[in-house]
Formats: sequence, structure tokens, C-alpha cells
Amino acid sequence: MRPNIKDSTILVTGGAGFIGSHLVDRLISEGAKQVVVIDNMFVGSEENLAAALSLGAVLYKDDIEITSSLDYVFSKYNFDIVFNCATKALNYSFVNPKNAFDTNVTGVLNLLEHQRRGSFKTLVHFSTSEVYGTAVYEPMDENHPINPTTTYAAGKAAADLAVKSYVNMFDLDCFIVRPFNNYGPRQNYKGYLAGVIPITAYKILKGQKPEIHGTGAQSRDFIFVQDTVDAIIKLYPVMKKADSVNISTDGQISIKDLIHQISTLMGYQGEILQKSARGADVETHNASNQKVKEMIDYQLTPFEVGLRKTLEWYKENIK
Repeated sequence: MRPNIKDSTILVTGGAGFIGSHLVDRLISEGAKQVVVIDNMFVGSEENLAAALSLGAVLYKDDIEITSSLDYVFSKYNFDIVFNCATKALNYSFVNPKNAFDTNVTGVLNLLEHQRRGSFKTLVHFSTSEVYGTAVYEPMDENHPINPTTTYAAGKAAADLAVKSYVNMFDLDCFIVRPFNNYGPRQNYKGYLAGVIPITAYKILKGQKPEIHGTGAQSRDFIFVQDTVDAIIKLYPVMKKADSVNISTDGQISIKDLIHQISTLMGYQGEILQKSARGADVETHNASNQKVKEMIDYQLTPFEVGLRKTLEWYKENIK
């Protein structure tokens, strides 16, 4: 019997990050008894958890890749549920490909070993649309071939397989959620690990020129972060063991159109720089969300509405 979120003690790995911190807020509002976060603060920040910490969440600045660190946290709590959001940004795989891969694999294996030994009951594992690579057919459903083009995505694909194998071998209660390209408040805007929306907002706010890499025709299926979290909470009681589900919108936008849209909303009328294409960049992400729509009451924020909210947050938070 899968434990209810309400009144459960829950661990969120990577919970000081972008999606993780929004999930932590939602778990608290859903009535979780205790929410514990472990995060190595690679791109996460304590500011993301300010509200949650004031409401009793606990933060451990540590690393799930280090077995002894995870052992210590598990020794202090009787967890019911683990949400595994821990990862390192996709861009990181271009500068440290091995570690980007290792993080995704080692972290989930450490969690699965704890689950196998009875440390908690249910694992919700966060995958990524990047495991699919460039679309072979569109829209990409859950049966789309797995064809990662980066070591980040390869590590995520390996982690998905690890989850499925542990379910098959030990009958564990684990399932996989596969968000497409999330955007929204709190997404990292600092340095080379920043996503396209925050880095473009940052550059405009700092008086710099935004950039388009390659032709700009590469497209993404952007979903507002709070819609992702809402879907995961609703999917939690109905997902089958070892199953996976796409969490995506009803359309896509090209990077070129996105940069121009951000520029318009922020009143930027200057030059947009053309840069060389990034190697191994996925060309097309157009997802099928038919499965998730059949499983839950699936609510989506219109992209323009979510983008406005996001840009307002950056205006308020980038000094």
C-alpha cells in the first residue's frame, strides 16, 4: 500500500533546486508530516527554500552520491517517500561529462539500495525528456526510443533502467516522471549552467546582448514548473510500479521565437547575437501528453502567462 503524502515523512533529494524547491512547497501544503531536503547546492540555493524552512522543512547540505552522507540522513528519520530530483545541469555535461553521468546513476543506485533494505516505501524518480534525444517521430510518447545525445541524458536513461530493474528484481514501489523543459521562478540564472529563459532575462537586465545559438530553429516543449509539480502530486496515487509518464504541454516553441518573445516582454530592442551551435544539441522536442491527460485532471498554464510571471520574478530577484 503506497503511503499518502499527507502525514508522511518525505525526503526530497535536490530539493533546494528549481523544480525540487517548488515540490517541497507543495508537499508542505499537502500536509506532509515532515519534509527533509538533501542538496549539495550545486545549483540549488537556501533562498529557494526560505518559505519551506520557515514552515519546518529541514535542509542537509550534502550529497546523495556519498553513501555515508545518505546513510546519516536515513539514520535520523523513518522516511515513507523519497522524491529524487537530484541531478546536475545538462550544460555541465559539456565540461565534466563523466561526473554529469555519474551523478545521475550513483545517486539513484544509492537510493534504491536503501529502499531495497527497507529504509522507505515509495520512490518517485525524476527523469528527463532529454533521454529521448531528437525526435524520431512526433509527438514523442512514452514508447519513443531512448536515444540520449549527452552524457547527462545517458546517465538519466541509465538511472531509469536501474529503477525498472530494481522493481523487477525486488518488487519495489518506484515509478518515473519525465518532465519536459521546465521554466518558471527560481530557475538558475547564474553562469554557464543557466537555462535559456533565465540567462536571456539576466543578460537583458544587466545591459548585455541576448544570444541565439545555431539557427535558433531548435524547438522545446516548455512547461511551467508549478504545472509539473501539480501533475506529479496528482499522479502519485495512480502510477503503477516501474511505469513512466511524460509531463509536457500541448506545443513547442523555437529558441529563436522564444528569445524574441522575451526581448519584447522585457522591452529590449537591441541586437541579438548569433553564436555557433552547441554540439549534441537536441533539435526537436514535441511531446505527447495523451497518457498523463488520461490519468489525471491535467492543468496547464498558457505559455505567455507563465513566461510573464517568470520574467517578473527575475526582475525582482536579479539585482
